[in-house]
Amino acid sequence: MEEYKPIIPKGKFVYLEGPKPRSFEFLFAFSVWKEFIKGFRNLHFIGPAITVFGGARFKPDHMYYKMAEEIGKRIALSGFATVTGGGPGIMEAANKGAFESGGKSIGINVLLPFEQSGNPYVHKTTTIKYFFVRKTLLLKYSYAFIVMPGGFGTLDELFETLTLMQTDIVHDFPVVLIGKEYWAKMWEFVNHMSYEKTISPEDLNLIKITDDIDEAMEHIFKYVGSYYKIEKRMKPIWWLFEKS
Repeated sequence: MEEYKPIIPKGKFVYLEGPKPRSFEFLFAFSVWKEFIKGFRNLHFIGPAITVFGGARFKPDHMYYKMAEEIGKRIALSGFATVTGGGPGIMEAANKGAFESGGKSIGINVLLPFEQSGNPYVHKTTTIKYFFVRKTLLLKYSYAFIVMPGGFGTLDELFETLTLMQTDIVHDFPVVLIGKEYWAKMWEFVNHMSYEKTISPEDLNLIKITDDIDEAMEHIFKYVGSYYKIEKRMKPIWWLFEKS
């Protein structure tokens, strides 16, 4: 039987389209390595950070956009860097709040054919080819995670974060979901998972859901202050062409 070979439109990402020639696989692995190194070099000196996840489709007049802007401001005033996916919507709002409040504002963008474009409210940005590299970078430098309403991408980021925490690959950093009404059905299903014993009852403690920004920030900083010591960061080495 002749092997089925899908027709891939020119310019599409093809690295998950089945086996490729060995030379392609080697170059792909090398490309992934380069993306990680680029991210590490750009973000190594940003200091302690909090990552804000959320949808790209919210406009500046939306309630969630305004809440994310306030969250970015609160993070900045606390002395932490604000890290987002670097795009529009919630990401832009959180970056804007941090940027305009004098805090560090970081964007980790992803190369997409539509929807995702960089926002102007960042001090440092890096654009990554691969989602899995980008998600690693969004987690790597942060002490807490704030999840605003969003779509498939936001759910992907949320559940990957929770899975890594559940399996002790990432320590139990606080995860706060903003928007009780928005997340109600998902939380109902998560409780159903606990009932069916597909997750442990204590896994429910990984998440806090609130509409109150004060409550969210108090929860985060109480947790971080109680369980984590923020270590002094290394300084850039000039002969490695590193920049702070």
